[in-house]
Amino acid sequence: MPCSFQFRRLLMGGLLLVLGLRQTSYAQSTAAADKALFKPKFIKQQMLKATRWQLAHLRHELTDWTNGAFYSGVFAAYQTTKAKWVLDSLMAMGNRTQWRPAKRYDHADDIAICQTYLNLYRLKKDRQMIAPTLATLEKLYTTPGPEVQQHGITWWWCDALFMGPPVLVKAALIDNQPRYLAFNDTLYKQTYRRLYNQQQHLFTRDASYLWNAAGEGKKESNGQPIFWSRGNGWVMGGLVQTLQELPQDHPTRPFYQNLFKEMSARLLALQQPDGLWRASLLDPGAYPGGEASGSGFDCYALAWGINQGLLDRATYLPHVQKAWAALNRCVSAEGRVGWVQPIGADPRRDFSAESWDVYGTGAFLLAGSEVIKLK
Repeated sequence: MPCSFQFRRLLMGGLLLVLGLRQTSYAQSTAAADKALFKPKFIKQQMLKATRWQLAHLRHELTDWTNGAFYSGVFAAYQTTKAKWVLDSLMAMGNRTQWRPAKRYDHADDIAICQTYLNLYRLKKDRQMIAPTLATLEKLYTTPGPEVQQHGITWWWCDALFMGPPVLVKAALIDNQPRYLAFNDTLYKQTYRRLYNQQQHLFTRDASYLWNAAGEGKKESNGQPIFWSRGNGWVMGGLVQTLQELPQDHPTRPFYQNLFKEMSARLLALQQPDGLWRASLLDPGAYPGGEASGSGFDCYALAWGINQGLLDRATYLPHVQKAWAALNRCVSAEGRVGWVQPIGADPRRDFSAESWDVYGTGAFLLAGSEVIKLK
């Protein structure tokens, strides 16, 4: 017998009620799961799991820039968890490299690992741990090298703003060398003037991505200029580590602080609904999914800005929470941080959940070290 209209209404109402209860239950369970992601115990577990997996799967020379970013994250993992085996791994790395940077004294990539040497020196107070770093910086200060001779400036690509500035400012304070602070300002502002886009509040990767006055230059598929997520993530991470070191009354601190705020606001508008940023910031639809290394550095920087009172908590906290939840979805059960774009100088599409590299883990660890401090 066909259902009466009233019965059909009752049946439909019941189905909607059941579906509504299921949706509510799912939403509640999802909210509960997301809330668990911010528990200090969980964050420490994730950081240690990712650290352990990555230490067992190193793929580059220890003094390579990739490991400069990774070990910066490992040191943050030690500061957060105080796990002795993490500190032991850091010391083992330094002893294996004999506390030396890579070969090119004037290339920022080759001194990135020195961030970790300087951080460990502050714990151990052994001058042998920083003597090669200080010698390299002195040569950089006194002797113009191939990079400036070839490109006109030393830090000619935006990634360098994570690799170099934290080393100079840490060394300046550790070794009482204020001239290194002034030197860092000079090199940084050269890069800023060449690569920072005042309208977009983003850095181009290098001068080959700049548009001319006629609006001609490299473009994405949607016609937008190319602004690389990871490159800008490197800048944000470097700004955090620079601002952490600069004294509050240092005359150029406002420059770095204002730049940090400008870029933070722009990145907020470019975050995608899933919580991650795409490899190319202005053409997100053309890329397969979120990119974890750039997103990790962004999450780290925005969380730090909230913790330091530089960014409005009410505005930024939901975005950081979305980013941290999304980053954890990139971590496999064994601790591999996936969705990491391979090494390159521009946005790429050839990555997936199985794609990893050490700098992606470093970014994840840095993000965790600040997310855990959110109140």
